[in-house]
This record gives sequence, structure tokens and C-alpha cells, in this order.
Amino acid sequence: MADNQRITRPPVAQLSPGSSARIALYARVSTSGGHQDPEMQLRELREYAERRGWEITETYTDAGVSGSKGSRPALNRLMADACRRRFDAVLVWKLDRFGRSLRHLVNALAELDALGIAFVSLRDNLDLSTPSGRLMFQIIGAMAEFERALIQERVRAGLRNARAKGKRLGRPKADLTGTQVAALRASGASLRAIAKELGVGVGTVHRLSHQRS
Repeated sequence: MADNQRITRPPVAQLSPGSSARIALYARVSTSGGHQDPEMQLRELREYAERRGWEITETYTDAGVSGSKGSRPALNRLMADACRRRFDAVLVWKLDRFGRSLRHLVNALAELDALGIAFVSLRDNLDLSTPSGRLMFQIIGAMAEFERALIQERVRAGLRNARAKGKRLGRPKADLTGTQVAALRASGASLRAIAKELGVGVGTVHRLSHQRS
């Protein structure tokens, strides 16, 4: 690829005091209805942004959303707006309010970094726009990789243990006959519906539908 065609990574926004950076706030609480209030987090974030002279352009709040939940509406909107470069940095109260897992945290921070968007965690004293913050990001990434390796090893150990005890792994073979499948087909059920009902693959149902016992 020619030099003039090379895609360059945008520089991460500089968050020096008084830089008038555009900031997005993100807060999350696991329960709603007054049991937990995201305003406590947001109040501290606003005060911090004001002291630094930053402009708050948007606030994203997930209330009543578990930290392990795969999809968070406000966080999804934040990441979509990050791709549109609607702010220069993301400010959160703590890392565990932002990432649902170590791997998710690393991936999200890497995505923001690639977009040139800084990330600051107030209570963790983490600012990824600084050299020390970027070093901490490398450490977090190494921890995520270590966690992934541990999980893989636990899975492999579990499989070895199961085999040693004589257990069969994988989906068990269904004790079905073509006549049974044909009877279900005669009732008007689709191949997919039969597969779901019997707990087997559609391919198995299709094969048995052409057999008779």
C-alpha cells in the first residue's frame, strides 16, 4: 500500500487541564428503583470534569443492568457515538462500571484507543492518555490474556478428566427411527420443529425422514 493510501491511527486526545476536551460520562448501577442511584457516580464525574475544565457533551447511564450482562443499551450507544467521534474522551467512575469482563474491558479500551479517544477512570486513577496510563493498559491486556489461558486450560483439564472416567463427550446420539420422524412429519411438523422437539440436529431429522425401521 502506498504511503498516501495508508490508514493512519488518529492521535489520542490530550487531556491536559483547561484543554476544553469534549467528554462523555458513563455510569452503571446493577439495580434501579432507588436501591442504587447512578447520580452518585455522575456527581463525582461532573465535579472532576469541571475541575479539569472539560466540556461534558453526553451522559450515558445504564440503570438496573448487571455487570455481566452481554448488552447494555447506553454502553452500546456510547461505543457507536465513539465511532462518530462525538467526544474526545470517556470518563467513568470505576473500571468495573464500564467493562463486563476483563476481556471486554480490554477490547473496548483498545477500540477507543484506535479511534483516538482517551479513557479516564476516576476512582482507579487511570488516564490512558498519559504514559503511565498506557503502561497500565498493557498490564490489563496481559492479565486478560492470562485469564483466557487459564480458562482454556481448565476446559482442557475438564475434558481429560471426563474421558478418564469413560464419559462420552459431545451431543449424545438420539435413539430415533425413521418411522418416528415420519409420524411427526405426517402431523404437519417441520424438520426444524421436529429437531427442536427431539433435541437433535436438522440434518439428523432430514436423514431419518428418508428411512423406515
